[in-house]
Amino acid sequence: MRQLLFLLGLFTIVCGFTSDSLPEYPQDYFRSPVNHPIRLSGTFGELRPNHFHAGIDIKPLKGVGDPILAVAEGYVSRVKVSSRGYGNCLYINHPNGYTSVYAHLKEFPDSLAAYIKKLQYERQTFEIELFPDPYVFNFQKGEQIGKLGISGRSFGPHLHFEIRDSRTERPINPLLFGLKVADTVKPKLHQLKVYSLDPDLQTLSAKKYNLTEGKSNYYISGDTLVVGAWRVGLALKAFDHMNGVTNWNGPFSIQMSVDDIPTFSFQMETFDFEETRYLNAHLDYKERLTKKSYFHRCFRLPGNRLSIYDEPINEGVIPLEIGRAKKVEFLVKDVAGNEAKLRVFIRRGKVTPTENNRVFNYIIPYDAPASILTGGAEFHFPEGSFYETTYLHYHSSAETSSRIYSDIHSIGEKTTPVHKNFDIRILPNDIPEEVRDKALIARCQDQNLLTSLGGKWENGMLVARTRTLGDYCITTDITPPTITPLNVKSVMGKGHRMTFRIKDDFSGLKSYSATVDGEWILMEFDEKNALLYHKFDGSIPKGKHSLVVTITDMRDNVKTYKKEFTN
Repeated sequence: MRQLLFLLGLFTIVCGFTSDSLPEYPQDYFRSPVNHPIRLSGTFGELRPNHFHAGIDIKPLKGVGDPILAVAEGYVSRVKVSSRGYGNCLYINHPNGYTSVYAHLKEFPDSLAAYIKKLQYERQTFEIELFPDPYVFNFQKGEQIGKLGISGRSFGPHLHFEIRDSRTERPINPLLFGLKVADTVKPKLHQLKVYSLDPDLQTLSAKKYNLTEGKSNYYISGDTLVVGAWRVGLALKAFDHMNGVTNWNGPFSIQMSVDDIPTFSFQMETFDFEETRYLNAHLDYKERLTKKSYFHRCFRLPGNRLSIYDEPINEGVIPLEIGRAKKVEFLVKDVAGNEAKLRVFIRRGKVTPTENNRVFNYIIPYDAPASILTGGAEFHFPEGSFYETTYLHYHSSAETSSRIYSDIHSIGEKTTPVHKNFDIRILPNDIPEEVRDKALIARCQDQNLLTSLGGKWENGMLVARTRTLGDYCITTDITPPTITPLNVKSVMGKGHRMTFRIKDDFSGLKSYSATVDGEWILMEFDEKNALLYHKFDGSIPKGKHSLVVTITDMRDNVKTYKKEFTN
C-alpha cells in the first residue's frame, strides 16, 4: 500500500508538471470585442523589449475606425489618455470579477469623450487618467465603446485587448476565456541554443543550431550533439502561427523533458506587472539586443523571480555524461492545442579547460547591494539589480570635447541586462556656472550619439538613475526645442485642425501648452510622430485671435511660436 501511495504521489507530481491543467475560466461570458473574425498580430505573454505582452493584439477589418464593443456588461472604472503607451485606453469592470481593457482607441463614445474633455480643460492637460464613480458610465454586452485606432505607442492599427483580475490587476490570457480564433497551425521551431556552464552556472560558451522539421519532430543535423562541458543549459527560438495571418506570435507553453522526466516548463496563463521585467532573465538578452532574436531560456538564472514556471528540476540545467547521451525533448503548444516537438540527444565530449578571459575589476552579487566608488564616479546597485553574479569592468578616460564636463566613465557592457534602476554619481571637471543648471548625465552610444539621463546636483556631484550599463559623462543641453507649423493658416475655423511638429534634440520634452487670447486650449500630442495639434470645435468665438504655443525641454530651454489668425 505504501508503495502504491508513493507511486500515485509521484504520478501526481509528474502530471502536475505538464502544465495541461488550468484554472476554470468562464467560457461563454465574454463576447469578442470586434464584429469581425479575430485575427491576431500579437499573443499574450509573447516576448517584447523589457516586458511580456499583457494582452492580445487584434487586427482591424478595414483599418482605423472599426467599432470596438464591450465584451460584457459593466461600468467604466478607469480611462486614460496618453501620448505614449496604451494611448486612449478604456477599462471596464464586470460583475464576474474581471476587467476588460481596450487600448490604442481612436476615440471614445460621445458622453465619455465630453466628460474627458471637460476635465482636460479644468486641469489644463491633455494627458489625463480618470477613475469615474462606479456606474456613471455603463455599457451593455456588445455596445460600442470606441473605435479602433493607432493612439499611443502603436505603429499600426489594432486593438490591444486584455482581461484582468479586477482584484489583483493581474492580466490573464484572453484566449483562455473562450474567444474564438481560427488556429489549426502548429508552432514553428527555428533554433536551439546550447550554453556550456561552469559550476556556478555561469556561461562559458554558447552555440546555436538550426532546426529542421521532420514528419513528427523537429531535429538537428546529426541527431546527437557532443558538447565539451560538464553541464549545459538550453534555449529555444519558437513562434506560434495562426490561420490567415503571417505574424510570428509567441507560443503558449514550452515543456522540456530529459530522459522522459519533465524538467523545465512554463506557460503564458498569467503574470504580475511587477515581475514583467524579469523577461530579461527569461530570454537571451544579448541575442535580443544585438540581433532582435528571441530565445526562450529553458533553465533558470538564480535572480529570475518569474512566476510562470513549474518548479524546475536542477533549475533546468542538464548534467552531461561521457558515453551516454541524454535524450532531450521539447513540447511547444499554442492555446488551441497545436503542438510542435523537438528531440535531440546530448552527450559530454572532451572537456577542455576554458580560460576565463573576462576582463573585470568588480564582482556584483545578484542577491546583495553593491557600490563602486572611483573618486570621479560612483555606481550604487540595489539588491536584485542583476539576474546572476555579474563581472563588471570599470575604467575612465579623459574627454576634451566641447560641452563635455567630466571624464568618460565606462561601466560594464550594454548587453548585460540590469533589472533595477541604479544610481550614477559623476564629479564634474570645470563647468561654467552659467550652464550648471543645464548639466545632465548622458550615455554615449554608437557613433558618439548621446542619450540623456537628466540628473540633479547633490554634494558637488551630478546624480541620475538608469538601468543600462555603458559609457557615461556630464554634458549640457542649451538648445531650445523646435516648433514647425505644418498647416497653420491666417484663417482657421470649425472643422480645421492646426498641426505642429515639435522636437527636442537631447534632454527631451518636458511640457507643451497653447493659448488663444491668453486662454488655455487643448493640444493633443502624438509622441511617436512628434505631432502636436488642435481640433477647432467651435469653442473659440469668431473674430481675430492671438495664438501662442510654448514648448519646454527637460533643461528648461523654451521655444515659443506666435500667430495671429481669424476664424
